[in-house]
Amino acid sequence: MKPINVAICGAGIGAEHLQAYLALPDLYRVCYIADPDADRAAALVNQANCHYLASYNDALGCEDVDLVDICLPPQMHKDAILQALDAKKHVICEKPLVPSLADIDEIIAASKLSSCQVMPVFQYRFGNGLSILNTLMHRGVTGPALVATIETHWNRDENYYAVPWRGKWSTELGGAIVGHAIHAHDLLVQLLGPVASIQAQLATRVNDIEVEDCAGVVFKMKSGALVTSSVTLGSASDESRLRLCFSDMTAQSSLSPYNPGAQPWTFKARNTAKQSVIDEVVMNHEPHQEGFARQFELAYEAFTHHGITPVTLNDARSSLDIISGIYRSSRTDSTVSLPIARESAEYQGWVPKS
Repeated sequence: MKPINVAICGAGIGAEHLQAYLALPDLYRVCYIADPDADRAAALVNQANCHYLASYNDALGCEDVDLVDICLPPQMHKDAILQALDAKKHVICEKPLVPSLADIDEIIAASKLSSCQVMPVFQYRFGNGLSILNTLMHRGVTGPALVATIETHWNRDENYYAVPWRGKWSTELGGAIVGHAIHAHDLLVQLLGPVASIQAQLATRVNDIEVEDCAGVVFKMKSGALVTSSVTLGSASDESRLRLCFSDMTAQSSLSPYNPGAQPWTFKARNTAKQSVIDEVVMNHEPHQEGFARQFELAYEAFTHHGITPVTLNDARSSLDIISGIYRSSRTDSTVSLPIARESAEYQGWVPKS
């Protein structure tokens, strides 16, 4: 296998991406770290034993780069993705991908005309606990989903928002719904299928910022399952939790804030006579890498043979559809049906115009 040459653009979350690439030395080789802050990039350059670049455009100009990994502030993502496709580079891009459904439809159209792939990042999907749950669901052990609860309870104070682009509509593109709960809501759709409708209330109760930092959301899934999502950035500690009640089993995640899909999960049968079937699946599960490393590992084949990436642009579109519906519901105090229609104002974006 020939390693894919990577330029990581942005040395913030890019530091975590680098650790994933270093765990996959046969698949990827990080050749460049691009960031206007040379001091911040220095540690990554040393870890990867690679070259430093001062700008994203410099990375696009490197002929030996096969893939650009976009870890830039959210408002820069759309232009960066389109420029990379024009430069015939594969793309990995952090969330949120773009600030509107109209924008992602433009990217989807551009990617169809390109010989290169665009993969959004949703690394929470790749935990071993979630892998076990997916196996149980696939084998019909769980029965249909009835209800679920999701908690994204994290602690973010003024130090977090000292970063200039955070907490602002124009640069972060939203608050806790966009930057924090987006992962849990992606897992919801991955596990339980499409959302039919949303009721949401948002508030700014923790920090002196433009965007929301608390939310309560009720989802009605197309399957009929009902889901509640509780979000705050005012928790005493960082915790994430998923609890899913199926007709034949209840599953509950760990409390790991940044990898709730990891073990330990609990899987409990309603009929205790069937617990042995669940326990056998858990016992026979073969652990794999998680998070960014697992997503990038699974993506290698798609990048090298133009296959389907483990997270697709349609997955990202689904997450933006949910975000659009949440903001519309909160602002209109109404139940919003999904998908958002093209003629809706929210199709053009949820960021306030003023």
